[in-house]
Amino acid sequence: MSSTTNNSSTVAESAERIKLNNFFECLSNKNVAPLWISLQKMVPPKPNPTGVIALWPYASMRPSLIESGTVVSAEEAERRVLMLVNPALTAPYTTDTIYAGLQLILPGETAPAHRHMAFALRFIIEGSQGFTAVEGEKIMMERGDVILTPRWGWHDHGNDGSDPMIWLDGLDLPVFRLLPINFAENYEHNRYPSELVSESKFKITWSTVSRDLDTDKLVQPYARYDYRLPDGSHVSETISAQAERVTAGYTTQKSQETCSFVYHVYEGQGYSTILPPNGQEQKVSWEAKDTFSVPAWSVISHTCTMNSGNAYLFAINDRPMVEALGFARRERY
Repeated sequence: MSSTTNNSSTVAESAERIKLNNFFECLSNKNVAPLWISLQKMVPPKPNPTGVIALWPYASMRPSLIESGTVVSAEEAERRVLMLVNPALTAPYTTDTIYAGLQLILPGETAPAHRHMAFALRFIIEGSQGFTAVEGEKIMMERGDVILTPRWGWHDHGNDGSDPMIWLDGLDLPVFRLLPINFAENYEHNRYPSELVSESKFKITWSTVSRDLDTDKLVQPYARYDYRLPDGSHVSETISAQAERVTAGYTTQKSQETCSFVYHVYEGQGYSTILPPNGQEQKVSWEAKDTFSVPAWSVISHTCTMNSGNAYLFAINDRPMVEALGFARRERY
């Protein structure tokens, strides 16, 4: 009796599965799908970025970047860049919303003029006498400077010095995977007409940043500088940047927010303790010129392991976009 009942139940369940599968197949043929089988994925209980924590040590990045200068010219490549690709994603994702890459310009080279809808900022890592020309302004580069390239602004890069110029590019290219409306245009000549300027609204010098971090807030073991335009607004509508100072032996307070970050170490040694929303806590050890990614809604703190002095961190973030969309949320511990 029991065996007969079980067999009947199995047959009924099998019939129900067949009926359900036929229903789903019918829906698929009509280009529709049932929400209820994927609702938790689409409306998760907490942020679930795809990007993971990743580290790009400069000691291993620089040789590859220099080698790239021997295999392709700046003009041939248009932009000789090694993209920092998140291991859980594909290019152009360094985080789910931020693209970053390391760009090389050798002495005497010019990266041809072009313009695009994507916004770009550049943090200078090494070299001198390099320049970016933005909308007719030839802006010289020094280590730690940030140079902005507004949307649809003509710009080119060059190197008037005798050493390689290397910088970190940050762009909002991932946004254009969701909104595929990017445009780009090449200028008719390699260089867009420009004149050398001593100051520019497109340049935020490291001396300005360090003065704020070290002078006004020196009594505190931690300080943060948020990059802003002269009117106080973010440097763009999508991505921006911040710089942080951590005193020797100090660990910053933990923080968590709905922003992702691409950190670059300007100076110093230490580690960051990062707990992503969908993974295990990791300790990322870093030194000067290393770069690492932090997924959105990660709990993060920084520790400077030096015996004296300060560690300085630069970070590209997506805070302008997150705030403008009303998605900003922050926790402190």
